Amino acid sequence: MNSHEHNEVDLEDGKAGKSVEKPIHGKIPNQTLLSGLAYCISSCCMILVNKFVLSSYNFNAGISLMLYQNFISVIIVAILKLVGLISTEPLTWRLLKVWFPVNVIFVGMLITSMFSLKYINVAMVTVLKNVTNVITAVGEMYIFNKHHDSRVWSALFLMIISAVSGGITDLSFHAVGYAWQIANCFLTASYSLTLRKIMDTAKQVTTSGNLNEFSMVLLNNTLSLPLGLILVVAFNEVDYLYKTPLLRLPVFWCVVTLSGFMGLAISFSSMWFLHQTGATTYSLVGSLNKIPLSIAGIVLFHVPTSLQNSASIFFGLLAGVFFARAKMREKS
Repeated sequence: MNSHEHNEVDLEDGKAGKSVEKPIHGKIPNQTLLSGLAYCISSCCMILVNKFVLSSYNFNAGISLMLYQNFISVIIVAILKLVGLISTEPLTWRLLKVWFPVNVIFVGMLITSMFSLKYINVAMVTVLKNVTNVITAVGEMYIFNKHHDSRVWSALFLMIISAVSGGITDLSFHAVGYAWQIANCFLTASYSLTLRKIMDTAKQVTTSGNLNEFSMVLLNNTLSLPLGLILVVAFNEVDYLYKTPLLRLPVFWCVVTLSGFMGLAISFSSMWFLHQTGATTYSLVGSLNKIPLSIAGIVLFHVPTSLQNSASIFFGLLAGVFFARAKMREKS
């Protein structure tokens, strides 16, 4: 899952971040620590569980997995709204029409992420996802006429170097997986840039004139269901689901259901952590969180690696931290 600076999104959950860095003073220290731990643990677990389902179980229906996870999110958010714990905007026809183009990119982003994670180890996925920041920065420059300082561009250059060197030294290199990951980087950046343009229009067609994070989670996941069903048929996953013995294993259902809960947990813990700290701290913690995630991915899945590849991965992770710090300084 990607963590970006303010005005961007926790992209693979469709949740927008707030643009104001809140002072930590006055917050309950335990709340800040707990929210940070919840965000780090849920984001790590989501990727690791998905990798486990796709690779260890050799589950060849990534679109169906995405569809099931999003269905769980819709059910849980609807229940929380029904009991009055959260509030969401009504999903009117006008809002759905405005949001549909963004959702198409959102679904493509999730699917390509699933496909790439099946073939590429977790550590390389985290490094390659840094390329998204490069594409987003270039898009900001041309679309929004936003200019970044030299420290940001230096960090982005380091990300490119680490991604290229990591790919060259990857002992488990898989061309198909890398192709899906490159597509994912472009779709993730497109989602971020498109969301900014659509957000204001979407707010104008809501009942309250606002669109909170819970509404975005419900909107994205609800719209993804019919689109996901079409893609399941188009990619002929129905035949695979009918034949695979995995769906007759209760343990497998427990694991994929857990992945659905983890996806929603990222959304809620992200909002909680942002409320306790702010967007820049959130971004920096997200970058630092990739380090234990990469190590866990290598150890848990017994990824063959070399000194050169490990150095490239570590270099890429540090470049991500450097990028987050450069963005913090740029904003200040």
